[in-house]
Amino acid sequence: MANSELTAKTATPLARMADAFRRGLDSDVFHSFKHSPVTIVATVVTLVMIGASVFANLVAPHNPFDMATIDMLDSELPPVWEEMGMSKYLLGTDNLGRDVFSTILYGSRVSLFVGFTSVVLSMVIGIALGLIAGYKGGLIDAFIMRVAEIQLSFPTILVALLINGVMRGVLPPSQHADLAILVLVLSIGLSNWVQFARTVRASTLVERNKEYVLAARLIGVKPFFIMVRHVLPNVMGPILVIATLGLASAVLTEATLSFLGVGVPPTEPSLGTLINVGSDYLFSGSWWITIFPGAALAVLVLAVNLVGDWLRDALNPKLR
Repeated sequence: MANSELTAKTATPLARMADAFRRGLDSDVFHSFKHSPVTIVATVVTLVMIGASVFANLVAPHNPFDMATIDMLDSELPPVWEEMGMSKYLLGTDNLGRDVFSTILYGSRVSLFVGFTSVVLSMVIGIALGLIAGYKGGLIDAFIMRVAEIQLSFPTILVALLINGVMRGVLPPSQHADLAILVLVLSIGLSNWVQFARTVRASTLVERNKEYVLAARLIGVKPFFIMVRHVLPNVMGPILVIATLGLASAVLTEATLSFLGVGVPPTEPSLGTLINVGSDYLFSGSWWITIFPGAALAVLVLAVNLVGDWLRDALNPKLR
């Protein structure tokens, strides 16, 4: 009897996981996904690019940070299919003799890291302020929304540039290079919280008057737990859509800031830095130094946007 009870207890979590997996396969979202070839291709491209960047140290044929393996005599070599190309440099080399393919993989890692962390920061700030504004209402709601509207009146890149400039002015010049990624994350994250806050506030205004919230109030549940345990799970659908689309926007913003010279330092190349460096050699014939990083950035942003567009339609009950 004891063995059977132990087996039942250990099998229960597995059975629940299997049941949840079966429900996921039978859901409308998965049905929409498997009947959308564009979304499948975009998802595969996104996962491949993310996986290649995360495991760049295993996938990349060269390490662009290892100066012992870099030869300046190999600088500005064309791709392998060109006349002067070499087989060990698939997409050619840059002005420092680094393999362009390897720098793209390592640069994508930096861009995606900045994108993911800045989106998480935007989510935390936006969700918190949106829940407070929608649940509390009154002067708190009015103040938060007025601040959001003021920030929306400026382009995101200008807000990011302003925050970036203020932080660089506060920090000592000797720490600019060491804290460049942190400054980028804070700049992009603080400039993109408004969309999360407005969406969460609108959904919270609807949810706070429903019966389950009123019942939680009657039994004495504290507002914080009502917002986190009851309201937040019911507004996660739109948040996931905004986060997916926000990732593409954050990666593009990081590339723009790095291209303008206020992003990551050249010692930690991102896609924007690579494009910036390659633009100086574009008209001298070394087109591959900037074209290939630019193409990688365009493909990544397009693939993530396509996944976000599908997710927005799949989670919209009016389109089911």
